[in-house]
Amino acid sequence: MDTIDTDAAQFFAARRPRLQRIAYRMLGSLAEAEDVVQDAYLRWHGAEREAVREPEAYLVRTVTRLCLDVLKSARIKREEYIGPWLPEPYIDPEDEGDDITLPLMLAMERLSPLERAAFLLHDVFDMEFSEVAEALGRDSAACRQLASRARAHVQAARPRFPVPAERQQELASAFFDAARSGDLGRLRQLLASDVVFYGDGGGKRNSAINPIYGMEKVVRLLAALSTKAGWDSSTILAERLIDGLPGRISLENDALPQTIALEFDDGRIKAIYVTRNPDKLGHLQGFSGA
Repeated sequence: MDTIDTDAAQFFAARRPRLQRIAYRMLGSLAEAEDVVQDAYLRWHGAEREAVREPEAYLVRTVTRLCLDVLKSARIKREEYIGPWLPEPYIDPEDEGDDITLPLMLAMERLSPLERAAFLLHDVFDMEFSEVAEALGRDSAACRQLASRARAHVQAARPRFPVPAERQQELASAFFDAARSGDLGRLRQLLASDVVFYGDGGGKRNSAINPIYGMEKVVRLLAALSTKAGWDSSTILAERLIDGLPGRISLENDALPQTIALEFDDGRIKAIYVTRNPDKLGHLQGFSGA
């Protein structure tokens, strides 16, 4: 490899984590995000780099437009998906909170691809609207409108009464202990009256085919999962933030991983997100929490 190619590879490698994060937040799939970033890498090496005035903007633009292409077909796949669709669990290696939590990612699913891109690039990744406009091939005013509409749509996904991170961790640990032991009284204390349980098995592992609404229904389900589904004997791998929410990674009795993430509001658990689809958990095989 010549010097120019070496420099180009090093330049891309330094920006890969940011590009990967943009692609994942756009697509909700780590595997698809990796494919997009790899495609961008190949295009970067095939480009006439001397003519690229702003290399980093070029890479963001390339990744964004590739994601928009993927999203066109993703909507059809989501419509045909068996049961609730959840994004692939993202385990932050630094275990730090993220402004884009799992509920917000689900809310973004209801946005158009362009609204989603404008919102993420400007509100999350702090790009100027002039830069967003270049990435999307629209003018700045149009991008402002796209981001504004997106912001209004996703506002409801943010907690009304946020719970401090440390308190969330305490409540999450109490929930996992109660769910594992089948302590129904403690579960009732922890769950909101309108709590929702989402299980994503993708038709490939047993899971609730529809969301379960309400405290009593969710408590009964958790009791059954503890005794009949083996939650009381699964191997706990780690308790980590999963897409910005307190969660647990476990190895279930079928020797496959599972993640549980908890959404809090006003001191109670508002939603429980359980991902079981093996296609979304391959990156957690052999996860040790280290």
